[in-house]
Amino acid sequence: MQNFKQTAVIAAKEAGRALKENLGKNHIIEMKGALDIVTEMDMYVEDLIIKRLKHAFPEHGILTEESDEQKATSGYRWIIDPLDGTTNYAHAYPVFCVSIALEKDGDVILGVVYNPMLDELFISEKGGGAYLNDKKIQVSNVKDVNTSLLATGFPYDIRTSSNNNISHFSNFAVRSQAIRRAGSAALDLCYLACGRFDGFWELKLKPWDVAAASLIIKEAGGALSDFKGGQFSIHYPETLASNGLIHQQMLEVLNL
Repeated sequence: MQNFKQTAVIAAKEAGRALKENLGKNHIIEMKGALDIVTEMDMYVEDLIIKRLKHAFPEHGILTEESDEQKATSGYRWIIDPLDGTTNYAHAYPVFCVSIALEKDGDVILGVVYNPMLDELFISEKGGGAYLNDKKIQVSNVKDVNTSLLATGFPYDIRTSSNNNISHFSNFAVRSQAIRRAGSAALDLCYLACGRFDGFWELKLKPWDVAAASLIIKEAGGALSDFKGGQFSIHYPETLASNGLIHQQMLEVLNL
């Protein structure tokens, strides 16, 4: 596990440095959908991460946002979001991160999320707690959704799908103290893990968006479920995360 962690941290920091150095430059932008974009930096840092992980662990599988899955029979699979917050990055808005998780037989056992703009490294090993720059972190102790600071985002098909989070946003806007929509789900979830946010919900996220950060939240004492209170899965398109204390209240709002 130590070798896994060290390699993932090196890869995340190397990718993060490249992103930070190129922030604000003219980028090649391609459209994957009406609102979903990819830049040449997504591809560059993804390739950088994959090469480092495959060099160290050639028998491991790879699931990443911008490339076809590389399957393997070892039972280990890396789940990578090379640039979570691409739209922010393309506009030189400095809120984005690198996310790397490791699965063993379908169970996430390692999560690494790096925010290069603040040099914040979130790490968690299954059963080993959650850490920010080597300091142990835990979720907040806010007990009432009315005094909570929440985070969310909107799906890329907001223009064409009625299942677009607007009604949930409206309901939470009048129940919480405030809502932030920063544009990086993995970073939002890590901020929840260290107590900056109290709750988070979002639709239609992908495994690479949540794999690493969901483990960090669990190890920081937080709660995760779908919008009905059922078991959380990185493969299911509903993510509700909280400090645990306001989880039921958030479920009630989501099911109005």
